[in-house]
Amino acid sequence: MAMTHPDMHSPKPLTGKRVLLYLVSFFAVIFAANGVFLYFALGTFPGVAVESSYKAGQAYNEDIAAAKAQGARAWDVATHVERLADGSAEISVNALDKTGRPISGLDFAATLERPATENLDKTVRLLEGEAGKYSGLISGIDAGNWTLSLEANSGSERVFRSQNRVYLAQ
Repeated sequence: MAMTHPDMHSPKPLTGKRVLLYLVSFFAVIFAANGVFLYFALGTFPGVAVESSYKAGQAYNEDIAAAKAQGARAWDVATHVERLADGSAEISVNALDKTGRPISGLDFAATLERPATENLDKTVRLLEGEAGKYSGLISGIDAGNWTLSLEANSGSERVFRSQNRVYLAQ
């Protein structure tokens, strides 16, 4: 004869309704977690590299011609980026032609871009101090990896373009 303790309850039977409730609950948790991940993934990086792939494709040959013309000029453009103690970044450019003479009268613009998001991009127009030496200051720049895009125009024509990865120290 088996003895039972009076405080012990018999387990509830496993019914079809209970199994259905467990399955629905399990998948509801999975769908909720996927929804949260999807929300944050799309909110931080939408995956759009260019606004219109068609227009970018149409300009491809022009970009190749501009790159060849830039290479034929053989300019020596040295760029220096330094993050200052107040959180700003100083960008300086020294532009020399192929004979080593300073290149004056260009309209330089520099953009610091975060590799993973466009929300933190900052652009500054660089002003010419001495002949061939351009500089500018961008405020509110965090430490870390950035892409420096540098463009120079002479009138309405883009004559120089470069992109470089830079690391700004704390």
